Order: sequence, then C-alpha cells, then structure tokens
Amino acid sequence: MAKRRDKRTRLIKKILVANRGEIAVRVIRASRELGLKSVAVYSDVDRNAMHVRYADEAYLLGPAPARESYLVIDKIIDAAKKAGVDAIHPGYGFLSERADFAQAVIDEGIAFIGPSPEAISRMGDKLVARDTVSKAGVPIVPGTEPGLRDEELKAAAEEVGYPLLIKAAAGGGGKGMRRIDAAEDFASALQGARRESEAAFGDGTLYLERLIEGARHVEIQILADQQGHAISLGERECSIQRRHQKLVEEAPSPFVDDPLRRRMGRVAIRAARAVDYVNAGTVEFLVDKDHNFYFLEMNTRLQVEHPVTEMVTGIDIVREQIRIARGRRIRRRDRPTELNGWAIECRINAEAPYDDFLPSTGRITAMVLPSGPGVRLDNGVVVGTHVTPHYDPLVSKLICWGETRAEALMRMRRALEEYRIMGIETNIPFHQNLLDSPSFQAGQYDTSFVEERFSMDEAEATNPEIAAILATLTAHRARQEAAQVVAPGKRDASNWKWVSRWERIHR
Repeated sequence: MAKRRDKRTRLIKKILVANRGEIAVRVIRASRELGLKSVAVYSDVDRNAMHVRYADEAYLLGPAPARESYLVIDKIIDAAKKAGVDAIHPGYGFLSERADFAQAVIDEGIAFIGPSPEAISRMGDKLVARDTVSKAGVPIVPGTEPGLRDEELKAAAEEVGYPLLIKAAAGGGGKGMRRIDAAEDFASALQGARRESEAAFGDGTLYLERLIEGARHVEIQILADQQGHAISLGERECSIQRRHQKLVEEAPSPFVDDPLRRRMGRVAIRAARAVDYVNAGTVEFLVDKDHNFYFLEMNTRLQVEHPVTEMVTGIDIVREQIRIARGRRIRRRDRPTELNGWAIECRINAEAPYDDFLPSTGRITAMVLPSGPGVRLDNGVVVGTHVTPHYDPLVSKLICWGETRAEALMRMRRALEEYRIMGIETNIPFHQNLLDSPSFQAGQYDTSFVEERFSMDEAEATNPEIAAILATLTAHRARQEAAQVVAPGKRDASNWKWVSRWERIHR
C-alpha cells in the first residue's frame, strides 16, 4: 500500500532558477541530484553561460541590464509558465528578497523556494525587523526608532553616543551608511547618507545605530520547516570585509566558543519564529570583544557563503530548501548539529586588487581549476565566458575543508596557487596576501581589519605569539613542498613559470 503523504506535501518535478552564474549552477546541481528537471533564464550576454548550458531548458529574458532581464518579474513568471515548472528558486541577489516577487510566484500556483512574502517583507525593512525581534527578546544594537526628523535624529545622536552609524532603512551593502565620530560632522553626513539612500533604494529613510568598535560579523544559519521545526547549523565568521562587502568566510568562527554558539543559535531561532519563518535563512549579529552579541539583520534567502556551513555539517542546504518547499520535515531536527572540522571560503571576484579593486572585464581565455582532497569550487564561468560590467563581479567561490583551521588554511594556500584564470584580473592575489597575514592566521581580526590594518604591499609587524604560529605553518608548508616533484617546463598563467607563490615570497 502506498505511503500516506502529509497533507502539506507538494509534488515538485521541475524548478526554474531565477538567477545566473555560480548560484544558478549550484541550484541546478542540487535539483539534478533529486531527480528534478531544471530551467534556466538568461539575458542576451549570458546566452552561452555555464548555467544555461547545464540546465535542461533555458529561456531568454531580454537585454543585458538586469533591470531589463533578471529583475523583471513578469518575464520570469512568463518563462516559468511556458516551461511548466512547479517551483522557482530565486538564488541570492536580484529578486531573492523581494516580497512582491514571492507573492507573484505564489499567485500563479507555483511554489516559491524560500520564506513567505510576509516574512520577507518584515525582515527586509531593517527598522521593522529590529522592532520585531526586539519584542521577541533578541538583543539589538542601541539606536533610534523610524520616522524621526533631521533635528530629532541630531538630538538622538547624543543619547546613542559617538561614534555611531547613520544607516538606510530600505537596504544594505553599505549604501546610505556613514560613520560619524563627532557632533560637528553630523549634518553633512546625514545629507550625504540620505542622497545615497534615495539614489540606491528610492527611499531616504534613515536611522541611527551605535557603532560597536572592534566588532566581529558572525551569522547563524537556520532551517525551518512547515511543521514548526527549526534548527541552527552553527555560525559563520564573515568579518573579512571591504566596504561592507564580504570577501572571506569561515565556519566555525575562531572567536566563538561552545556556550556562545549555543546562545546565538537559540536567539537566531527565536528571531526566525518571530516572523513564522520557513525555509533557509541567516540571522546576522555583531559580536563585541566581550562576547556580547546584537542582532544586525536577517537575510531571507540562501547566502553566498552557505558552502562553508555545508562542509562542516554535511548538510546540503539547497537540497533541504527544496525538501522544505515540498512540505517535508527537516532531517536531523531531533539532535544538535555537530560541526566537523573547519571550512574557509574565498570569493573569487573579477577585480584588480592592486588597482583599488576596480572591476575587470573581458573574455576568459584559459583556466586551471584547483582540485584535490577537501577542495570545493562553486564555479559559474567557463573558458570563453565574457565577464561584463552588468552584474556582480563574483566569478566563483573556492572552499577548502580541513580537520583543523591550520589544515584548512594550508589547503587554501595550495588551492589558490593552483587556480589560474587568464583574460581577466581577479582578486586571487588579495586572498594569497591575506593568508600570509599573521593576524588572520591567528584569527585576530574584526570587520575593520581589511580597510584599517591590512595592506597588499606591506608586511604586518608580528608579535612573538603570532610569529610562532606563522613559523609552524611555514614549516608545515616547507615539508609539503619538499615532498613534491615539479616537472621541468611546467608553466602557470601569470608568469609562465611553475614556481609556487610560497617559494617566490620566501626563497
């Protein structure tokens, strides 16, 4: 006799991925492993893109600019109806946190692989989110309420205390954000933040938030199903940032201990339940040097950095997203999630790190991809791909796992040395220099590290404790290289001579 199905279980046989690049490929792979058909969408310049080639079907959306293709809800819905899909996965970016998109999908009788439009809306407005989670007992950074006039904001600044941040209520990514260290700078910073917020989001609403100096950016990955179960998958450290954009993530955090991990996990679940959250989501916190933590925001979508959590938990988050959308219960919901080893992710962007990280465009003419034990590459390009200025510069994500943090770091060193992309510049040299940093190796960094204490050209001064760690890593690497036999005539893509970067620096 056939097994009785839960009344909320939904049949999904075909999924459209409303995105591009590596995340589209990632979702298509998960779909294929579940035996599901996949549908890609693309713009004119993405006609021969990797995600288009990999999908079972593909539909043209329009011209290259995202506002004429990937951001047009009607075009994506039309493609979904033509393809006869049962569900849409939004990936990250583009329409992934648009409540109106989620609602449009649901109105067509198609499953949205993500949270409800109501949850997206409530967590998408930072001020509403702060108020919602605060009422649920989640600690928030001291700041102001919405709707204050300029003179009220200026008066409130004295109560919040300097230094502080002016932040845009309608968005993120550092847009509309200003740091203020003294009262005399308040008026000009306020006007600049409002102009930028209006230009970026069409909304000039601002609020104030106390600046937590020396803070670390730590986020908790959660999963929640339709039956009311919610679990935490541990934390990710995301403090290596430049202009509020994450560059490197690791799991677990070198700063978080077991008691703090448990407390943050419980609070993250409390925040999710405050909006009846379903599917995968991430609750982001600022953590100060005394292990106090404060709610920053909730991302109601799959995160770019989700692979490091997958590597240390063994849980395929995208697969779980699809299962939850089908109405299935979360697996491993009845026992605490155990973390196994350490994982580090480097975002490989088409940028010139020695030229103020200016975007790099062009045609990829050759690639050598890293591989081997503990190495994962979530890639969205192939040889012949044209990297254009129309989209995010992310090319791929390199993730390395080790039994310990030191092993993961050494594996990442090796993988970065192997990785070659020709035709465009990438930020691989940045990551290599970062891994040479004694402070990073020792886990001694915060959100201001890259912009205030790291240089591409100058070595850091070391203290004896950090120097000892560096010496251990150096000796380990030397033993690895001594065991390698390099064939004469081997060439790399940067200087056409096979010499490891470690050799070039230390010989």
